[in-house]
Amino acid sequence: MTKTQPKSGSGAGTAALLAEIERLNNELLRTEWRLAELEARADVDPLTDILNRRGFDRELKRSLAYITRYGTDAALVFLDLDGFKGVNDRHGHAAGDALLKAVARELTGRVRASDVVARLGGDEFVVLLWNVNAAQALAKARDLETAIAAAGIGASAGVAPLGRDMSPSQATEAADAAMYARKKERRG
Repeated sequence: MTKTQPKSGSGAGTAALLAEIERLNNELLRTEWRLAELEARADVDPLTDILNRRGFDRELKRSLAYITRYGTDAALVFLDLDGFKGVNDRHGHAAGDALLKAVARELTGRVRASDVVARLGGDEFVVLLWNVNAAQALAKARDLETAIAAAGIGASAGVAPLGRDMSPSQATEAADAAMYARKKERRG
């Protein structure tokens, strides 16, 4: 019996195949990293670099589940800028965009890292405050109104304490209703 000898050049073929597998593995890793980056960016408002509605809805749902399970105190602050349309009409959209960025910086700079800040769209923002009672949340909402005013525009902030078994839509609707009541109060 004779031993079969490998065909000449098969060592080079194996090396080429291994090099191609390595190249494909590297390409797959780069693609997976880019996909994860894109998925993360899908939750972020591209103008203000804070969470968008999609990202906030995910965070609110998770937060409400945590509150239901552990009974933690939290509140939702809903903010609407007063007269924002006029800024765009009088000064242009670039000025409006700059103002939205300034508002986002003020909000993120005045809350804790554990709190959540998001832009729902247009000139509407929300802040999810952790470990606060109703009075503390209201005080923080007034502080945020003052900070936004210093950035160049008025804002009305409504507060809704978050309770056990509250749905995301109930939480948002309660904070939105409180914001409209605050807007009416500020006008009146």
